[in-house]
Amino acid sequence: MTATTSTTEPTTESPADERFVEHPLAPGRIAIHDPAIVEDNGTYYVFGTHRRCARSTDLVHWERFENNLTRDPASLLGGIWEAWPKQPENPALEGNTWAPDVIWNDVMRKWCMYLSVNGHEFRSVIVLLTADRLDGDWTYVGPVVYSGFNVDNVGRTDVPRVLGDEAAHGDLSRYASLKDTRINAIDAAPIRCDHGELWMSFGSWFGGIWMFKLDPKTGLRDYSVRYPLVHDSADPYYGVKVAGGYWNSGEGSYFVHRNGWWYLFMAYGWLGRTGGYQIRLFRSRNLVGPYVDQNGNPAISNGEIPDNQTKDTGIRLTSSVKWSGGPADDDTVEVSQGHNSVLTRGSDGRLFLTYHTRFIDRGDEDYETHVRELLPTADGWLTAAPYEYRGAAAVPPTAANTSDPTVGDDDDGFDDYIVAPSSAPNLAARLCHCVRPVHESDLAHPSLVSGDYEFVRHDPHAYFNGTRNADGTWHGVNLPETITLQPDGRVTSGGVVDFFDTPDANLPRSTDGPVSRGSWRMLGATPAGVHCCDSDMAITIDGMTYTGVFAVLPRETDGRATLTFSAIGGNQAIWGARIEG
Repeated sequence: MTATTSTTEPTTESPADERFVEHPLAPGRIAIHDPAIVEDNGTYYVFGTHRRCARSTDLVHWERFENNLTRDPASLLGGIWEAWPKQPENPALEGNTWAPDVIWNDVMRKWCMYLSVNGHEFRSVIVLLTADRLDGDWTYVGPVVYSGFNVDNVGRTDVPRVLGDEAAHGDLSRYASLKDTRINAIDAAPIRCDHGELWMSFGSWFGGIWMFKLDPKTGLRDYSVRYPLVHDSADPYYGVKVAGGYWNSGEGSYFVHRNGWWYLFMAYGWLGRTGGYQIRLFRSRNLVGPYVDQNGNPAISNGEIPDNQTKDTGIRLTSSVKWSGGPADDDTVEVSQGHNSVLTRGSDGRLFLTYHTRFIDRGDEDYETHVRELLPTADGWLTAAPYEYRGAAAVPPTAANTSDPTVGDDDDGFDDYIVAPSSAPNLAARLCHCVRPVHESDLAHPSLVSGDYEFVRHDPHAYFNGTRNADGTWHGVNLPETITLQPDGRVTSGGVVDFFDTPDANLPRSTDGPVSRGSWRMLGATPAGVHCCDSDMAITIDGMTYTGVFAVLPRETDGRATLTFSAIGGNQAIWGARIEG
């Protein structure tokens, strides 16, 4: 598909509002905030805030397109806008259509879009629209859930229908407390569970993330389902609480089911360029929870956690990284990454993380939509690929690609990419981790994946805030150190070290070589190098063990095929990229 680009002259929907500025983009790039990705018949679609939408056939080259929602939102949403969110403080509908998500409804035989129409002081509503085609026009169906109501206006919502007239017009104080159940009805995420039921999560900061069941016949709320009132657990109107609360940051929930686990993705922090926006990960055996991180910390807050985007709850999947394989320059280093969705690709079941990101050396509203592959680990977590997706899926190391990787160039303006063999294993199919090359000799012996690596930790305690450290580096931008994966399984770094630990002898001594920092191994491997899994690995460094995946990927800077690893341990994600040449 031929890509279209933004005009070199920025266009705006509202000259006074920088949010609507269309910044120049490289060919094939798109700038869609809060991107929700969905696939239909091999074409991928992204829908986002302010009614921007795009499509692609390869997840790399994107083109924007329009529909009746983008051209004339008032014709669809004008009625509900006037009935609920519109107020003197935010009189324009165009700037208040936020964060849609789209799912196919088998019963209705329709694509269902759940879109927030946002209002001042959280007087918002999530509405349902339907379409026959993802690139077609949409039809307004009705409201799904409200927020921002009080005793004076609750009669204009469906709250009385859900709670009953007496309860609805009685004590609504919990819905007025930002540290209880006052939420903003935004960031809808429709979900299909294992049994075919439809649910929808929603909410933002403040009162937390909630979900309730949808009626598949209408796509709207299932009014036959009742929920109890249990503090920090369930609410008769908002359903089941799954995360957040107590005015702690947390929004943009998204759910993925894989290998017996439900994974909850959330954005912590504030979405501005220096606001520390970031993706945190939890998991549960059940859709409705409870969700916990690798250290067992619950996704549901039990109290106030100031600056929770710098704390240890949730696995921070990505961060601002500057290293040789890319991003390597300040105008490409990602900052404030978040509000993701995840594509499960129909052709092979691979998972792709889709999110928006801003950049160190670009304007506050100059952002892009990026895609990374998610790689399942042997211990049941999902880790993000170290490099942005460029058209070549991650492939396990083999005797061929760890010594002489094949690189191609399609002269399309993007960097070169790895030519993956047709027999490349599907890392996402992890009921058994043993989809393999055809011949045993194709497997990479541990000695072939040893070598010097750039090594990066995704520090959960710091984020880019626009300031510099004493040495001139950017605060919150993670820089690599060099470690060596030795063929004998040691992890070392540096050179010979002189030290003094024998005061009675009063003699210094030196190490024989680089200092040992830990160990590494390919999971399932014997000393002879025979192993059952092609990419699973574990590395222990500085006393912490991480479980992850070796993968050959193209670098962002030059497209060179590079052996990488991505792993998670102790609630922290790490990346490595082998240094070649």
